[in-house]
Amino acid sequence: MQDIVRLETEAAAESGIPPPPHTSTAEIGAHLFDFLFAAQDASTSSLLWAVALLDSHQEILAKVRREVASIWSPESSTSITADQLREMKYTEAVAREVLRIRAPATLVPHLAGKDFPLTDTYTIPKGAIVFPSVYESSFQGFVEPYRFDPNRFMDERQEDRVYKKNFLVFGAGAHQCVGQRYAINHLVLFIAMFTSLMDFKRHRSDDCDEIVYVPTICPKDDCKVSLLQRCA
Repeated sequence: MQDIVRLETEAAAESGIPPPPHTSTAEIGAHLFDFLFAAQDASTSSLLWAVALLDSHQEILAKVRREVASIWSPESSTSITADQLREMKYTEAVAREVLRIRAPATLVPHLAGKDFPLTDTYTIPKGAIVFPSVYESSFQGFVEPYRFDPNRFMDERQEDRVYKKNFLVFGAGAHQCVGQRYAINHLVLFIAMFTSLMDFKRHRSDDCDEIVYVPTICPKDDCKVSLLQRCA
C-alpha cells in the first residue's frame, strides 16, 4: 500500500496536479480505522454471544466438547491445526448460528445508485440512503428462526444455502466482507479452545440477555462469568 501511495503521489507531482484524495494521511487513517473497528468490535460481540449462548444451552456445549475432544486435546501441548479445524463441523455450525442469531453489525447503510422498486407501491429514489436490517433478515426464512439451533448449518439441512439471501451477516455481492473466513475460523478456534480449557458459569440476571448497541450488539451485562480451569 505504501508503494502504491508513493507512486501515485510522485506521478501527480510530476504532472503538476494534486495527489489523489485517497492518498492523504487522513483518508488512509480513516480506512485503517474502519478495518480495525470492523475486525475488533464485531469479533468481540461474537465472542461474548458465543459464551452467553453456550452457557444457556448446555446440551450444545456438551456436544461441542465431545467433538473437539475427539479431534484435539489440550494435554497434547500442540496447537489446533488447519486440518483439525476443518474437522470441527459441529463447532463451526455453532459459530455460524451465533453469527446468525446475533449478527454483530445489525444494519449497514447503502446509497441507492438508481431508482429501486422495493414494493408495488414504493420505489426507493436514486440517491437515498437505505439502512437494510441485517439483524431482521437473519430471522426470515429459517426454520424456527428464534431458536438457537446449530444443526440448521449441518449438511443434513444446509439452511445457510437454502436461505442464503437472508444470511447477510457478512454482507453480499461486491461488498461482501473479505475477512469472513478468517472471522469464522477465529470464532471456531475460540469456541473449541475456551470450552476445552475452561468451565464457565454465567452470572445471570433478569435482563442480562437484553441487547445493547455499542454500536455492535452485546449482552446487557457484558456476559459476566466465573471461570474454572478444566485441565492443566
